[in-house]
Amino acid sequence: MRCGIAGVGVLGPGLPGWEASRAVLAGEAPWEPGPVVLPPPAALPATERRRTSAAVRLALVVAAEAAAASGLAPDALETVFASSNGDGAVIGSILEALSTPGGAISPTQFHNSVHNAAAGYWGIAAGSHCASVSLGGHDDSFAIGLVQAVAAVVSRRVPVLFCAYDAPLTPPLDARRLTDAVFATALVLVPSDAGVVLSVEMAERAEASSAGDLAPLMAGNPAARALPLLQALAAGAAAQVGLPLVDGGAVVLGVEPC
Repeated sequence: MRCGIAGVGVLGPGLPGWEASRAVLAGEAPWEPGPVVLPPPAALPATERRRTSAAVRLALVVAAEAAAASGLAPDALETVFASSNGDGAVIGSILEALSTPGGAISPTQFHNSVHNAAAGYWGIAAGSHCASVSLGGHDDSFAIGLVQAVAAVVSRRVPVLFCAYDAPLTPPLDARRLTDAVFATALVLVPSDAGVVLSVEMAERAEASSAGDLAPLMAGNPAARALPLLQALAAGAAAQVGLPLVDGGAVVLGVEPC
């Protein structure tokens, strides 16, 4: 499957947005991890803005960056949101309330606990009625989410916003599923061979691509498995990226610059 990439967004430690991070991703500047700022989504009405969790804000920041870079109307984009942990902090808070005598569950926390919360807030912010898919696949969430998004572009000839994001879990869940830092990325994929072309192929096996100096971030956040692809895009050179899947098989990505 082949499609074009019209916009990119990224946010993580030492990666404060796509344009600001290109030199680091391309290996032209050192990576210096730092705190990540998650601003409230300006496109949301004030009431919804106050209800957003850190995980939702993380996803919406990169989705908005990629959409803006694409030049396409946000409400014209189908969406695929992929996350391994979902909103684990909210789930942890709900579980703690359920295990506490007399504990009460906040209605806001309850509606933020569903796996498509980020996609729902994006739909409100963008005023979009386009099709949307939210999925999770443990460590393979980025890979299977990207396959889903590219398949939609190829089969229906529509632009798709793909967003992969993950944030740390809270105790005691973090003891079972360690996530070291926040990380998210987004791509606007279009049915065109103009500009940067992305190819996606399912394979029986593939060697895992390295993230170089960013390997600690890639190892500590499921969504950061996107880093080898982002590094190839930042370098602006043809590349092949291997994403082995947990239960066997692999996704192989090809990057063809303009």
